[in-house]
Amino acid sequence: MHEDIKKALEVLQKGGVILYPTDTIWGIGCDATNEAAVKRIYEIKKRADSKSMLVLMENINFLERYMQEVPEIAYSLIEVTDKPMTIIYPNAKNLAPNLLADDGSVGIRLTEERFSQQLIQRFRKPIVSTSANISGEASPAIFDEVSDEIKSAVDYVVKYRQDDVSPAKPSSIIKLGVGGEIQIIRE
Repeated sequence: MHEDIKKALEVLQKGGVILYPTDTIWGIGCDATNEAAVKRIYEIKKRADSKSMLVLMENINFLERYMQEVPEIAYSLIEVTDKPMTIIYPNAKNLAPNLLADDGSVGIRLTEERFSQQLIQRFRKPIVSTSANISGEASPAIFDEVSDEIKSAVDYVVKYRQDDVSPAKPSSIIKLGVGGEIQIIRE
């Protein structure tokens, strides 16, 4: 795993794109602050850039660096969740503009997965996490389900957990309003 983190880190620092395991499904990632890298992911996925992508962070302290204000309810939701949960926060800042939804919001998940957590710790910035598929195709739950087209389009394919066939599911998604309103998008 150490060698994988080192190589993935080098790619991220140069503005490249990686294919990596997350706490949910296999994902495509890049520096979430790099607009050109984010654009490249949209191109790889053949996805309209009007559809926002989520961001992985490794701990709660990152939130305040990338949100104008973190609704209080977010801390409670993070504390009580027992499965991966993406929260869509209003008014993001310091992230690539093409990563944000039209209303300035962004989906963020605090990862509990060992590889992605250590990678983000060493990178010291959040990374994009979007399903490793062409837009409209099924999301890959395991590495063997990732298409060759995706594998050949990224700059680095992480080796760690490629043989893991544990069932994986996308995270739940909750959208928070500025006043703390909660909207469940996906359970």
